[in-house]
Amino acid sequence: MAILPILVTPHPCLKETAQPVDSVDETIRTLMDDMLETMYEAPGIGLAAPQVGVSKRVIVIDIAAKGEDPAPLCIANPEITWVSDEINTYEEGCLSVPAQYAEVKRPAQVKVKFLDRNNTEQEVEADGLLATCLQHEIDHLNGTLFIDHLSKLKRDMVLRKLKKHLSTATQNDEA
Repeated sequence: MAILPILVTPHPCLKETAQPVDSVDETIRTLMDDMLETMYEAPGIGLAAPQVGVSKRVIVIDIAAKGEDPAPLCIANPEITWVSDEINTYEEGCLSVPAQYAEVKRPAQVKVKFLDRNNTEQEVEADGLLATCLQHEIDHLNGTLFIDHLSKLKRDMVLRKLKKHLSTATQNDEA
């Protein structure tokens, strides 16, 4: 397994629509494993292939709390088949928008069909954090970041803070 570099906005790969996976084969399973290792190292709870520069419809998620056993989900070609009318608001962050957080409103529950790491079609019904995480990562496959759900004013504020954060991080790396 390998730690992959995580792209940071405004990298153009993050705005592209990812390509479907023909089947979950050894190459895709290796990508999933590398993405999991990258996500855990970051640390994060979800990662989409475009975030590591791969235009494939692949996401990995693990919302297990600290101290719990890892419970990774490896998903190819996810498709939201149903959303609830109820809306939840979560403070979201993103490995491609480091150190920035904002409240995002999304459907509280979703159903998602997908291919698992054995190339078997599955469906999951999710609510709470898992529902939010699935929607967030599927957005990445469609070239959408969580900040795209914010008003222009809030998005611009987050992007200014990000620019300052990255500038400070670069200065600290050079010191």
